[in-house]
Amino acid sequence: MKDVYDKYGLEATTRDFIGHSMALYTTDDYITQKGMALDAVERIRLYVNSMARYGKSPYIYPLYGLGELPQGFARLSAIYGGTYMLNTTVDEVMYEGGKAVGIKATMKERGDEGEGMKFETRAKKILADPSYFPGKVQVVGHLLRAICILNHPIDKTDSSDSLQLIIPQSQVGRKNDIYIAMVSSAHNVCPKGYYIAIVSTIAEGNSNHHLELKPGFDRLGRIEEKFMGPPIPLYEPLESGVNDNIFISKSYDATSHFETTTDDIKNIYQRAEGEELVVEGLREGQTIAEE
Repeated sequence: MKDVYDKYGLEATTRDFIGHSMALYTTDDYITQKGMALDAVERIRLYVNSMARYGKSPYIYPLYGLGELPQGFARLSAIYGGTYMLNTTVDEVMYEGGKAVGIKATMKERGDEGEGMKFETRAKKILADPSYFPGKVQVVGHLLRAICILNHPIDKTDSSDSLQLIIPQSQVGRKNDIYIAMVSSAHNVCPKGYYIAIVSTIAEGNSNHHLELKPGFDRLGRIEEKFMGPPIPLYEPLESGVNDNIFISKSYDATSHFETTTDDIKNIYQRAEGEELVVEGLREGQTIAEE
């Protein structure tokens, strides 16, 4: 891709914008990695096509917040015969011959007395996030995230009621980008006149985590309230899941656009089913990440 950039005489800041904000690369490795030019061009085309499809932005965000995503999944799951269970605790994973074959679980409403409803269910495969199998994952880093309450739009964004800002690591002397996702009352997530900005990145040190997010805070302007907890461990599975039929996802990373999460879903499906994920309704050649 370096040859492509050089051919068109693009300066460093333009390359940062294209690579990190349009192609959504999390590092600059793609620039010199052999064979990545085609992948980069396809990512850029996806961004442009998405702009043409939705209007002002290549992204869509659900009204009432990200909680609408699992609700939409629950409805779609029901159409295909799935059961989405709330207030249910997995008590034990059942194995036969070293392979997972089902779970024992308890369903209990919050505040109810008694043991709740205990049951068993069989399964050929189990898909889970790392919290269900702490012994089968490893920590690969830590996520820093702050939720900021504003009473004004972010400066120099045309008073937008929502946006995604990506600060490339090379422009702030870091190894990882800093991400800002801002939403507002237009999405029914806060009162009118307020804005919620989420600033995140990957920790690169063991202390002064607030300073690692400072370039993002500085971009927001005046902050009414700031909520920042301790660093969040990032987990990855130790094995593929083929040997024990347990397929574990990675933790959510610092990105605000969910592309890496979508890629992880594709990877889990590939490991579990031995074939590429094909989604009904997508045009020929389109990937799940594009949708």
